[in-house]
Amino acid sequence: MLKDTKNRSLVKGITWRIIGTIDTFVIAYFFFGKTSIALPIAITEVFTKIFLFFLHERFWNRISFLRENNALSNFRSLLKGISWRFFGSIDTIIISFIFSGNPLGALKVGFTEVLTKVLLFYLHERVWRLIKWGRIHNKVPVIVEEKINL
Repeated sequence: MLKDTKNRSLVKGITWRIIGTIDTFVIAYFFFGKTSIALPIAITEVFTKIFLFFLHERFWNRISFLRENNALSNFRSLLKGISWRFFGSIDTIIISFIFSGNPLGALKVGFTEVLTKVLLFYLHERVWRLIKWGRIHNKVPVIVEEKINL
């Protein structure tokens, strides 16, 4: 079974946050039309999302669901992306509302991110699947049956 180290989870969180912050800024700027609103939203998310992503990674690290032959499945990556996006969107909506005061605009930003971030997260997860650093291979004991010749 594969497990990820805490350092791997942390670095994955940082690389994802760079991508996510750029995406959040672009979307917030599109809907609010002001850098003075989009930038604080994106900067605040750097802190909230790294922490939330780390917790999300550690949660999924404990689940062996869809870990086949010591390799993560494509479907597992998709499920991780969807579950992360749910929590990430709630965070985005709250932060967008705090800085804009516009509940409809905050919902638009949050729901737009559902589309862009699920795709971006899936791609991020697939790239990280190819990186071996920080991956622990726990060997499961194999029971060997002995043949007795009579």
